[in-house]
Amino acid sequence: MSTQTCPPLSRSAGHSVVPISKGLPPVAGPGCRILVLGSLPGAESLRLQQYYAHPRNHFWELMGTVCGFPSALPYPHRVRALLARDIAVWDVLASGHRPGSLDSAIDLESAEVNPFDVFLRDIPTLSRILFNGALAERLFAQRVLPGLPAGQQGIKRMRLPSTSPANASIPKQEKLVAWRAALELPK
Repeated sequence: MSTQTCPPLSRSAGHSVVPISKGLPPVAGPGCRILVLGSLPGAESLRLQQYYAHPRNHFWELMGTVCGFPSALPYPHRVRALLARDIAVWDVLASGHRPGSLDSAIDLESAEVNPFDVFLRDIPTLSRILFNGALAERLFAQRVLPGLPAGQQGIKRMRLPSTSPANASIPKQEKLVAWRAALELPK
């Protein structure tokens, strides 16, 4: 798999120093069938070391509604609830310069992708990859998919409306309908 390497720990952006944002480890179990991929964790997620930690992000509210758990549960309980439904969570990027939390702020030249060839090999039960927004889908298609073995390239993929508070043009109810349909797990 071809990845871009990151420059040293920080780089100048104008006159300020922009630190490299390092992603979070995957939330996954050996029997997961669905993988939800974002782009790179935002500032609040990195600060708390929790996926989708920004209080206005709809991710946990949508997952709770679809999967049947209270979205106000402590983070470890929400993670266990997803894993009980065979849902994994990760990001396309392992690291990159990101001043702020918007996807548009990610410096794609500094971005390094996660090792998907190994990850997908270790979870052979994955049958669906859901992208939490357009950038995650685009980065996966451009930087990950070409380097995957043929068997891994065939995993069904679908872009969903981003759960980010920046994606306010799509009503939450519309997002819920799309996410519910995509998360339907075959018995």
